[in-house]
Amino acid sequence: MKQHRPYFVAIAVTFASLTSLLAACGGSSSSGEVSADCVPAHQFSTIADGTLTVATYDLPPFSKMERGEITGVEGEIVKTIAAKECLTITPNAVAAAAIIPTVQAGRADLAVGDWYRTAAREEVISFSDPLYIDQMALISKEGYTKISDLQGKTVGTVDGYLWVDDMKQYLGDSLKVYPSSLNMNQDLQAGRIDVGIDSFGSGALNNKDSDIKVSVAEPFDGVAASQEGAQAGLPVQKSNPELLAALNADLAEMHANGDIARILTENGLEASAADVGEPRLIG
Repeated sequence: MKQHRPYFVAIAVTFASLTSLLAACGGSSSSGEVSADCVPAHQFSTIADGTLTVATYDLPPFSKMERGEITGVEGEIVKTIAAKECLTITPNAVAAAAIIPTVQAGRADLAVGDWYRTAAREEVISFSDPLYIDQMALISKEGYTKISDLQGKTVGTVDGYLWVDDMKQYLGDSLKVYPSSLNMNQDLQAGRIDVGIDSFGSGALNNKDSDIKVSVAEPFDGVAASQEGAQAGLPVQKSNPELLAALNADLAEMHANGDIARILTENGLEASAADVGEPRLIG
């Protein structure tokens, strides 16, 4: 396990040397190599020397394996963090159900894939501070944004989301619950339902080549998820508090300088999803 130690740069450094140092710390090369002059921002250990082992599975636009690299929102976030810490990235692709156990068992330093910060998961792993809000979206040809507009419509949503119980209470039998986003969007595009409710990221991805509009749901009394969406975080080993502290410091910087908002919009999501508020756990 490698211990990353920050170095201190003397004040009396020449402009040329400073420029060279900043360039070296700007990130890994396309081959995944890190300059010998790179200065890590924080001190922490990793499972394997010189690399950040990242458990991943495909959940676009949040995470996806492409040509041996992790892409998507969280792929880009982790690449930026790795560059700050002078590390390469080693993907560990596993099934979604194996992600948390993989981190818990110490086979990955952290994980990606839109993981909600829940109290139950926090018992076995640690969560980084929030990356973004997984926003509730209304999907329709009409471009509905208000939940009140759904009365009298045939509405579909996907099992497992935080808003399902509240929407059942509000819409009753006019709400159809699907096992997957794919099934729901097929019915929406075929006109078998009027409106779909999904996460903004999933809705935008599944309908990017259609005339269907995807809109963030406006806050609505009685549907808690429309008022305060789930926060996504990076699952991290509980046994590595130094890594967790470094991640949180890097993420705070990325929120402050607009990197998170930029990465979200580059992946088809709303910049407003970066407005995470104070860290909280579900349940």
